[in-house]
Amino acid sequence: MTATKLRAVRGGAGDTTAAESARVQDNLYLSVNGEWAKTAEIPADRPRTGGFSDLDEGVEKQMLADFAGFRAHPETIKNPLLSEAVKLNELALDFQKRDADGVKPAATILAQVKSIKSWADFNQQLSQLILNGIVKPFTLDVQPDMKNTAVNLLYIDVPGLILPDKTYYAADNENGKQLLAVWTQMAEAVLQKFAYSAAEATKLVDQAKQFDALIVPLVKNSEELADYTKQYNPYTFADFLKLAPEVDFATAIPAVLGETPEKVVVTQPHYFENLSQLVTAANFPFYQSWLLVNELLGTTGFLTEELRQLGGTYGRAIGGQKEAPTQEKHAYRLANGYFDDVVGQYYGEHYFGDAARQDVAKMVKTMINVYKNRLAKNNWLSQATKDKAILKLNMIEIKVGYPDKLQPVYQQLKVTPATEGGDLLNNLLALDKVLRLNNFAKVKKPVDRSRWAMPGNLVNACYDPSFNDITFPAAILQAPFYSLEQSSSQNYGGIGAVIAHEISHAFDNNGAKFDEKGNMTNWWTKEDYSAFEKRTQAMIKEFDGIPYAGAKVNGKLVISENVADGGGLSCALSAAKEEADLDLQAFFINWAMVWRLKATKAFNQLLLSIDVHAPGPLRANVQAQNMDEFYEAFNVTGKDGMWLAPADRVNIW
Repeated sequence: MTATKLRAVRGGAGDTTAAESARVQDNLYLSVNGEWAKTAEIPADRPRTGGFSDLDEGVEKQMLADFAGFRAHPETIKNPLLSEAVKLNELALDFQKRDADGVKPAATILAQVKSIKSWADFNQQLSQLILNGIVKPFTLDVQPDMKNTAVNLLYIDVPGLILPDKTYYAADNENGKQLLAVWTQMAEAVLQKFAYSAAEATKLVDQAKQFDALIVPLVKNSEELADYTKQYNPYTFADFLKLAPEVDFATAIPAVLGETPEKVVVTQPHYFENLSQLVTAANFPFYQSWLLVNELLGTTGFLTEELRQLGGTYGRAIGGQKEAPTQEKHAYRLANGYFDDVVGQYYGEHYFGDAARQDVAKMVKTMINVYKNRLAKNNWLSQATKDKAILKLNMIEIKVGYPDKLQPVYQQLKVTPATEGGDLLNNLLALDKVLRLNNFAKVKKPVDRSRWAMPGNLVNACYDPSFNDITFPAAILQAPFYSLEQSSSQNYGGIGAVIAHEISHAFDNNGAKFDEKGNMTNWWTKEDYSAFEKRTQAMIKEFDGIPYAGAKVNGKLVISENVADGGGLSCALSAAKEEADLDLQAFFINWAMVWRLKATKAFNQLLLSIDVHAPGPLRANVQAQNMDEFYEAFNVTGKDGMWLAPADRVNIW
């Protein structure tokens, strides 16, 4: 659930078709980024470049060098938790051992999968399947109760699909057909590396696709999931058990949690109301093959180099990457993935520092005050709603840079090196189990509001409505977003707009349904919310159907991020105008530079289907068109391409 609720600033792909620069009056984005786009090259192991991605690469390059130093001189590591991350990094880099071990490390997984020969076996082993992370036709996660965020609840969700989104399965979606063909070929080849014959592999993969096809009509697509408040469907545990009596949730869930829950949250009731259609004797062979294929594909990145390359084929096809990451990047990303806050804390302490953290925290407070002043002057909200909104702003928790204190679970993450008989795959399985048990244990504990949603070395930012907190990792706090060497207008066009963007998520179409404590409750008057919805509909209409990368923008999919972009840009403008060195042109130029992105065709198509952010060039241009100050800054008139009639400009916050 958390992943769907975090409203991050990042997203959108760059305009890969840009071949010419343009007058700013005709196209702000191309005037700033057109020349860059002519020569910018997308790295072979990435789907995009520019903006966020450039900073990502810079952070990763620095951390690769640091990890190489740690491997050479482990005595320089001051934090024992970071030592465990370096151990994992070393284990992942030992391809001589990985190649020598072959597929032997997967023997335990294969044995468990092969022991499931019927739904009766499935039910008998269900609690262990859950604890071991074996794929099932459902997933479990413990997160705060969206209506009472002081306590945690068990959320029961649907399984993932083979293709990126339900829409890819449409009969007229050629991209979906091509991707499924790539997945099929890859899966069959992987199974043959595990000693299945070509005929066996073909049959198993075909049956796995048949089970996947049974799931497709029962789940939501990305547009439907974008309204994440609709994923909150509480059931008493007794009522939930009635939905799919064929699955022994009654025994397995209490065994996993250590108690019988009174209430659970079902994210997609339609799926679970029809789960009995999947759990039949006739469908068991399809599930059995789906289970086997998914489990084996899930091991490929942690076995031999040949399997790492082969098992990544489909993932690269989705994004259009030409190459797999180098072995060194692969090993770093694995270590960073499991020890993200540990690595992020190290990065923040060494490359950001407390002085910069305090400076940015001050900027956040400044932007919150700007927002409060704008709300006070708002002419379409009642005083009662404005008072509630200001209370929510006063209660926002600000997290900048990196956490001072790490979560206790990191103390439990221990890596067994090769010298002690450890192999990469089984180390990862053990780490996964620790994390899984830690998650399930939260159901008995109060919600920990000190947790960080993002590590310090991530180039991003986010707002979480259930915590009413904003996180700005250290890695995003650098040029072009923020620099002491940039003018105040440039900084406000960069990090200022990002900060206000995240604040705006407290009042987007989803965040507006949560109060100052993060509880999903209605704090609006009926008239005020109706006025708000009218404005969000105008923004849906403004973006919906805009041609981009051979397809069209889905206005409903991207509405929450567009509301945040508009509010963020507008509030950042207000702050910039209070500075003595105001330069509106510099403000908008830096805003456009932030969204500089160039992406593969496949990645553009993917984002248009599943990403809740509008494409980068449109974020730069359309939101600028909504600001009266943009026309003033560049003398834009009705004869220019960037002109938007005043009556058509959409402003919510």
